Amino acid sequence: QEHNLRAGTENVPYIVGLAHALSLTCRNRAANCARIVPLRDRLLGTIPALIAHARLSGHPSERVAHHTSFTIEGIEAGPLLLALDLAGIAASSGSACTSASMEPSHVLTAMGLSRAEASGALRLTLGTGNTPDEIEVVLETLPEAVERLRAA
Repeated sequence: QEHNLRAGTENVPYIVGLAHALSLTCRNRAANCARIVPLRDRLLGTIPALIAHARLSGHPSERVAHHTSFTIEGIEAGPLLLALDLAGIAASSGSACTSASMEPSHVLTAMGLSRAEASGALRLTLGTGNTPDEIEVVLETLPEAVERLRAA
């Protein structure tokens, strides 16, 4: 407003809505984490066991409740994401701050991963609506997709 010199009118309804959303999040955080952490841990513990040369990115337990990240040797993330999308699985590559980029994540390379390792990154994040059955679908679908891509 006024040639970028003043902030303008605050969006009061959005501010009130944000405050209410934060209140709900804080109120339900413990219950949501208690439900999501076992789902996350199922992915963390099973994917490296099912897929040769799949490695966890980051610390095995000191991580946020909803986040998993792996590098999978011998594949490019793009084709894997497409295969998962076709199976109805939402996933991404690299870190969230580089999700729109085709370059390997600077976050992963800063963690010491090579460009090749970072190019095979897979990030699966969970939300309050995810179910144990959905986790099992991922665990059935992902190894098959990786195997097909490695064979191609």
